[in-house]
Amino acid sequence: MTPNDELIRIIDLLNTTYEGEEAWHGPSVVDVLRGVTPDMAGRRISPNTHSIAELVFHMTSWRIFCVKKMQGDELFDIVTPGKNFGALPDKIDDFEWEALEMELSLSQEELINELDKRDDDEFLEDIVPGRDYTYYDMLHGIINHDMYHTGQIMIMQKALAQRGGNSRYEDDDADEYGSPFGSSSEHDDYY
Repeated sequence: MTPNDELIRIIDLLNTTYEGEEAWHGPSVVDVLRGVTPDMAGRRISPNTHSIAELVFHMTSWRIFCVKKMQGDELFDIVTPGKNFGALPDKIDDFEWEALEMELSLSQEELINELDKRDDDEFLEDIVPGRDYTYYDMLHGIINHDMYHTGQIMIMQKALAQRGGNSRYEDDDADEYGSPFGSSSEHDDYY
């Protein structure tokens, strides 16, 4: 085992879940966002939920958090709703949506670049500045965080599509649940 095997696996997971074409869990973050229009991005499926735009802002914020912590910034934190989910308008135009997607992409690049600066895995067991968990936990946490919110975005797309919004999941190839990936029995042998 080379001194950076685990770091290489983490970088691979970050890249696969963000933009990979063959992730085991299904579509990547980028793939799911490709189906979101600016109109959909600003809409909510109910008054007490976040919009897709707010979720993208949130995913970006936590990537920036990881970058800052990787850089040793003990004081950086996300403590206000504005820093966590943003203060975004209900109507998102093309420019605003493109900017949100670009900021997410740039934060992904920054995180990978920060990890590429490391020569070995030893730092993974170090405690994150200002926290009580390790870099290993933080980095796996951001991967899980992405998948959680990507799933939310997919559900929101389907709900918005049923209400007359447009979504790439509105097609004749969708199964009875609105998924373009076929029925679960095609993919899972767990039933």
